[in-house]
Amino acid sequence: MKLYVMRHGSAEEHAESGIDADRALTAPGRDRVRAVAKALVDAGEAPLRILTSPLVRAVQTAEIVAIVTKLGEREGTVEASRDIAPGGDGATLARRLAVEGRKRVMLVGHEPDLSVIVGRLVGDFDRPFDKSMVVGLHIPADAGPARLRFILEPKTLRFDPELTVDG
Repeated sequence: MKLYVMRHGSAEEHAESGIDADRALTAPGRDRVRAVAKALVDAGEAPLRILTSPLVRAVQTAEIVAIVTKLGEREGTVEASRDIAPGGDGATLARRLAVEGRKRVMLVGHEPDLSVIVGRLVGDFDRPFDKSMVVGLHIPADAGPARLRFILEPKTLRFDPELTVDG
C-alpha cells in the first residue's frame, strides 16, 4: 500500500470558541495545502482515500486535498478517524489498511503524533513534520516494515532529493 502521511496546514492561533480542536486553517495555510496537493497530483501520487483527524484544521486540510486531487470524481472518500487524532494509534490503523489491500491512502493529522506513526512503521524516523509536509511510504500487504518513499517539502514543493518517488 502506498501511504501518504500529511500534517495539517497552518492554522489560526486561537479559535473563536477558545477550543483548540476548533482552530481553522489560515488563508496562507489553505494556499500551501492546495500547492502541496497539486504537487502530489503532478507526481502521480494522488490518494484514493483520505482518513483525517476530526480536528477542524485537519479536516479542512483533507477536504482541500480531496478537491485538488479530484478524489470525489474517482469515487474516493474522506473520513474522520480518532486513530489519527492526537493520542490515537495511526500506525495500527495503517497496518490494518495494508492488510485489507487498500491502495494509496492518506492520513492527515498532527505533530508529534505523525512522527511517531512514521517511526513505528519504518523503524527509524527522527524528523518532525512541517505544516503541510507529506511523507510517502510503502507498507507491504503483510504489514511488515514500511519503506520510506519520499518526503514532500511544503515550502519548496520539492521531493527530498535523497529519496525517489517510485512505483
